Amino acid sequence: MTEPVWVHLSTLPHFEGLSLPQYQTAGSAGFDLAAAIPESWLIEPMQRLLVPTGLKMAIPLGYEGQVRPRSGLAIKHGITLINTPGTIDSDYRGEICVPLINLGTEPMTLIRGMRIAQMVIAPVKQVAFKCVLELQPSDRGEGGFGHTGLC
Repeated sequence: MTEPVWVHLSTLPHFEGLSLPQYQTAGSAGFDLAAAIPESWLIEPMQRLLVPTGLKMAIPLGYEGQVRPRSGLAIKHGITLINTPGTIDSDYRGEICVPLINLGTEPMTLIRGMRIAQMVIAPVKQVAFKCVLELQPSDRGEGGFGHTGLC
């Protein structure tokens, strides 16, 4: 196993009594984020909610936090993220909040401590741009969405 990337974490008052993020299995890529809400919230079909987690993080320079849907909530209830993956930059120090949307046909109740999303800490590189007159050709060329077919 490689050395962990250390992420400093602080909790807000509305996080009190909840568990710190954790990986659910030894092979998990992401750790779960939980709803730090005072009471149950109902999310209606097509409704959007910004759900607080009660957590603040200092992600190291050269890394980002990718907030992603939980597959079980997505397939069973239609609960996903408005923008996915959502990026938490290394210099952001505010509360991590999760922008959920209910794409299902039924309302769903979110409860305090419910695992609502997952976060993956991933390395990123910043790039420099150079303007050129023409790009080098590739096998794909300018083929856009769906150009390779369905199967």
